[in-house]
Amino acid sequence: MKKAGLFLLVIWYILSALAGKPFLPYPHQVAIHTLWALFQGSLPKHFGISALRIALALVSAAIPSFLLGLAAGRDRKTDRLLTPFAYILYPIPKVALLPVIMLFLGLGNLSKIFLIGLIVFFQLYFVVRDASEAVDERYMDSVRSLGASRLELLKHVVVPAVLPSLFTALKVSTGTATAVLFLAETFATTTGLGWYIMDSWARMDYLDMYAGMVALSLLGTGFFVSFSFLEKKLCPWKHVRDRDRSNS
Repeated sequence: MKKAGLFLLVIWYILSALAGKPFLPYPHQVAIHTLWALFQGSLPKHFGISALRIALALVSAAIPSFLLGLAAGRDRKTDRLLTPFAYILYPIPKVALLPVIMLFLGLGNLSKIFLIGLIVFFQLYFVVRDASEAVDERYMDSVRSLGASRLELLKHVVVPAVLPSLFTALKVSTGTATAVLFLAETFATTTGLGWYIMDSWARMDYLDMYAGMVALSLLGTGFFVSFSFLEKKLCPWKHVRDRDRSNS
């Protein structure tokens, strides 16, 4: 990873030298300006607003998608009821619905959170549904033989089996959520990193623009790392299994 980062920095320096234009500053200039913007400018405010929007969107999407995905994966009737609607709605480009969502929910945070959550919901739902359906029935039979109820089967077998897949889906969805956030924040708002980047671009303040891009990347990376940390804490059995495989 270090070599890849160093390679990208070298490429950036070369491109900046070849371009010789203010719209492609050198990496050290962007780094210095980003640090200045984080401690002296308005960037922290916009960073915090964007972070709150993504966090609320991911939580509001993860809870119902997890519950509905579990239900659909373990119950045929529920699957036949829910999944056809998911198949129909998932391919629809929901970003195009942003103007309609804003008409219903207003121009504030709610419309942006709803759009991000709506897009992420389907990604999480299908992953959880498939993981729940794929739980090995031998494990279920083993726990049933001990007299476990349906609730205990869910708690001790299904949920532990599905949680790693949920966290994997959340990590993948972080990139989607960040991209949708950027788009949503360029419409009818004056807050958030998306607005900050586009406003800097309009003012031709390219160092501010790149500082916003760096902050947006850090935001996505922060959520990715947070989900990885939670996965290690809440799913320790997965990492023990992965370690055993790597050692075998």
